[in-house]
Amino acid sequence: MKTMENTQQMYTESVQKYVQQVFETVQKRNPNEAEFHQAVKEVFDSLVPVLVKKPEYIKQAILERIVEPERVISFRVPWVDDEGNVQVNRGFRVQYSSAIGPYKGGLRFHPSVNASIIKFLGFEQIFKNSLTGQPIGGGKGGSDFDPKGKSDGEIMRFCQSFMTELSKYIGPDTDVPAGDIGVGSKEIGYLFGQYKKMRGAYEAGVLTGKGLGYGGSLARKEATGYGTVYFVDEMLKDQGLSFKGSTVVVSGSGNVSIYAIEKATQLGAKVVACSDSNGYIYDPNGINLDTVKRLKEVEKQRISEYVSEHPEAIYTENCSGIWTVPCDIALPCATQNEIDQASAQILVSNGVKAIGEGANMPSTLEAVETFLENNVLFGPAKAANAGGVSVSALEMAQNSARLSWTFEEVDAKLQEIMKNIYQNSKQAAAEYGAPGNFVVGANIAGFVKVADAMIEQGVI
Repeated sequence: MKTMENTQQMYTESVQKYVQQVFETVQKRNPNEAEFHQAVKEVFDSLVPVLVKKPEYIKQAILERIVEPERVISFRVPWVDDEGNVQVNRGFRVQYSSAIGPYKGGLRFHPSVNASIIKFLGFEQIFKNSLTGQPIGGGKGGSDFDPKGKSDGEIMRFCQSFMTELSKYIGPDTDVPAGDIGVGSKEIGYLFGQYKKMRGAYEAGVLTGKGLGYGGSLARKEATGYGTVYFVDEMLKDQGLSFKGSTVVVSGSGNVSIYAIEKATQLGAKVVACSDSNGYIYDPNGINLDTVKRLKEVEKQRISEYVSEHPEAIYTENCSGIWTVPCDIALPCATQNEIDQASAQILVSNGVKAIGEGANMPSTLEAVETFLENNVLFGPAKAANAGGVSVSALEMAQNSARLSWTFEEVDAKLQEIMKNIYQNSKQAAAEYGAPGNFVVGANIAGFVKVADAMIEQGVI
């Protein structure tokens, strides 16, 4: 018996060494891409028990294949500003994996966009999309263009130039982009109009997040925020906990944050803080969502303006300070790596019970480790953040069938998808020796489906 245990231990160690070697190759082939390295390492760290149990994944070089995008597209985007000056930005589309469906993932317009960020987002999207149970592969794209401070005309001209090039590589059965940071319904409309002009055809399924009048889906703008709360609610229920009566902090004040606040409040929570890139507000009476919606969605103001209407609230510069606000549940919904180890330790010290990642990879690896070591319920982004792409897939289904579902129908399907993601992540974690660890569970559940499809389709 001891000899058998020793043999198993030696094999496990050899698999760990193999995984580390593959990761080191990723680092060498993709230098100076810290975000991409972080995303790959988080997934790889979860997969050792899977590779031990299913050595065919090693024989078929699944890790080596899955870290390499099927296609990386980079292009220049020239456009003319309102003063008649020619501006040039850089556009990207990473078509990562089509093993289980057409590439699917958002477009991000933000000055921080570079190859590393698009690759990390695309890599995460493979497993997130797999978890939804929908037939969609992984992709991501965007540009370092900043829509803030630009006129509608400038945004339109940029989007038209961007789509003139991107239209060569996308289609309803090939690659279906959506929105992300900096890309809302306005930008999607301009992109769709230019695609239609370039192709000379009305292909509603080529983009999701469209306006309701031309193929968009009800509940799409609410989906990511609602989905995050639905996932966390399942985690809480399993532990006899609830949003009802809980104090919640939500970072950000964009689309994901607003609808996470809305759904958490509907479930009986008191949301006391939210933020933007400049700072955060703390309202002990609970955030007035109507004010936040008006300031951010209509008037396009900074969150600091909130205190002029709610003098009992406090505004503090430096958005990272939001994690010093004591809470039962924290929902990071702003951007990647917004919670570092120090912030995680403060949250733990203040008694946080659950974290739900509404943004993509908002916690550093060290922060995640801190939460798990202290038995904080932790919903990782690729699971908790999957509501948006889930409803995007539902929008694709409605477009294909030439149908429109009611808000209630879409929301019910979203709730069911998020429950299934939770249950599948929970079961995978338990099966592979990490009960309650939804990072491991989500990574494994998403990976296995894609890996099996890759093997069945041959070496391509």
